Amino acid sequence: MRIFPLSNWTELDIWHYIGHEGIEIPSIYYAHQRRVFDRGGMWFTESEFNPCRDGETVVEKTVRFRTVGDLTLTGAVESGRHHRQDHRRDRGRPRHRAWRDPPR
Repeated sequence: MRIFPLSNWTELDIWHYIGHEGIEIPSIYYAHQRRVFDRGGMWFTESEFNPCRDGETVVEKTVRFRTVGDLTLTGAVESGRHHRQDHRRDRGRPRHRAWRDPPR
């Protein structure tokens, strides 16, 4: 039997867990000014490995990555979240019951 304990957790549940446990995460997960371009409704970072196509224009935006993966496939979202607390503060209460009222 395979078990995936995080499969029912939302992004907010994960951020609450990270905050509760005091887990340090790389700054790439937080919002930064980046040179990005729109491709199909998603912001991608400009690089030699991910050049703009005809009609795409590079702009500076404050964006973050919800996941980290291949530069050519991972899109960013506009965000003002610069710290772990920003994720918890602006998203409300977690869905997963374990993090609604974390242990003290």
